[in-house]
Amino acid sequence: MHIAFIGLGNMGAPMAHNLLRAGRTVSVFDLSAAAMESLHSAGARAASSALAAVREADVIVTMLPADRHVRELYLGEQGILAHAAGNALFIDCSTIAADAAREVAAAAAERGLAMIDAPVSGGTAGAAAGTLTFIVGGETAALERARPVLEQMGKNIFHAGGPGAGQVAKICNNMLLGILMAGTAEALNLGVAHGLDPKVLSEIMAKSSGRNWALELYNPWPGVMDNVPASRGYAGGFGSSLMLKDLGLAQQAAQSAQAATPLGSLARQLYQLHTQQGHGQQDFSSILRLFQQKS
Repeated sequence: MHIAFIGLGNMGAPMAHNLLRAGRTVSVFDLSAAAMESLHSAGARAASSALAAVREADVIVTMLPADRHVRELYLGEQGILAHAAGNALFIDCSTIAADAAREVAAAAAERGLAMIDAPVSGGTAGAAAGTLTFIVGGETAALERARPVLEQMGKNIFHAGGPGAGQVAKICNNMLLGILMAGTAEALNLGVAHGLDPKVLSEIMAKSSGRNWALELYNPWPGVMDNVPASRGYAGGFGSSLMLKDLGLAQQAAQSAQAATPLGSLARQLYQLHTQQGHGQQDFSSILRLFQQKS
C-alpha cells in the first residue's frame, strides 16, 4: 500500500512517522522544507507537490489547519481529487466545519472516490505515541478500508455517523476541552493566590470531584507535571490560536442548530483575548497566564 501524507505540522509529522515505522511506503508533502527533510531522512519519499504525492497513492491522508486549506487542496481542477487514482481512499484528519467536510466528501463521491473525515484527539503526545483517537464521519465501507491505516496511528476509532459527523463530534469534544482547561487554570490560580502549592492542589482535585483530563494529564501549571507544554514554556502542543479556531467552529455549529452553548461562548472569548495578547502560538494550556494577570 502506497500512502500519501500531506500536512506535516505538530500533529501530521509524528503521524506520518508512525506509518513509516509500521513499514508503509509513504510519500509526503508540506510547504515546510524542514518538515519534508525530517520525514525524508526517516525513509519517506519527498514529493515535489501535493499533486505529485497523490498520483500513485492508494490512500491519501491530510492534516491541515482550516476549512480554506482543505478546500484549496481538494477541490477544483488543480485539487487532489482530480489527480488521484480512481480507487484512491481519502482520509482528512483536519478539524474543520462539518459543512466543509460534507462539501469535500460530496465532491469525492461525484468522482467515485471514497472519503472519510477523521479528526483526531490525543494531542501531540498521542500523535507521537500512536495512541490517537480517530472520530470518523463517512460510509462504513470507507471506514473499514481506512481502519488498517488508522490503527497504525491511533488506539481508538469511533464511527460518529455519515460525512461531517466526525467533525461535529470533534467540535463538541474540543469545546468541552477548552472549557475544562480554562476552568482548571482558573481554579489552580485561585488556590495559588491563597498560598497553596499547585502540585498539592492538583493532587487533591485529581482525587476529588474536580477531576478532569486537563488536570490529570495536561496540567497547565509549570512544573507540576513533566513532559507537558506548561513545563517547557508552553512550547509545542496544541496552539491557543487553534483552540480559538475550534471554539469558533463550535459557535458556528451552535448557531446553525440553535443550540445553547454559553460556556463555549465564554471560553471562546477568553481564548480570543489570550491570543490577542500575543499567546496564539503557545500551547492552549497557557490560558493560565490570562488568569495570572493582576487587575
